[in-house]
Amino acid sequence: MKTRFLVAVVIMNVLSVASFGQNAPALRKKQFNLNNDIAISGYDPVAYFKVNKAVKGKKEFIVNQDGVYYLFASAENKEEFKKNPSQYEPQYGGWCAYAMGAKGQKVAVDPETFKIIDGKLYLFYNSNFNNTLKIWNKDETGLKTKADTNWKNIFH
Repeated sequence: MKTRFLVAVVIMNVLSVASFGQNAPALRKKQFNLNNDIAISGYDPVAYFKVNKAVKGKKEFIVNQDGVYYLFASAENKEEFKKNPSQYEPQYGGWCAYAMGAKGQKVAVDPETFKIIDGKLYLFYNSNFNNTLKIWNKDETGLKTKADTNWKNIFH
């Protein structure tokens, strides 16, 4: 009897993992900050790291990463991204890092307001005299810890 139960548990776990793998693109499309399935309003995620500024991507340099499209300024950046997408994708699905930490909310961003922390890209809301990057910088450690937890609760 115990053997059958253990076998059933193992099968359920395998099916659960397989199911998540199949639904990953749908989950990403549902939870990420996208405009017509395009992330970062069409900005090149690699450029943030290479030139430390937001650079618009071009439609001829596009990659579909698990249901999310990224545009790149050059073929070189596109190839760099394909080698290690998780290194370049923005944290919290491209939503405002401050809002994710402060309130656990998905808030739109200004792709030109960003910060790279420990090799990861964080984006921020910046409009109407409200630059959330400035607020983030006052308690980055605390807000980042909360944002990490809040994103895990949203993205599952």
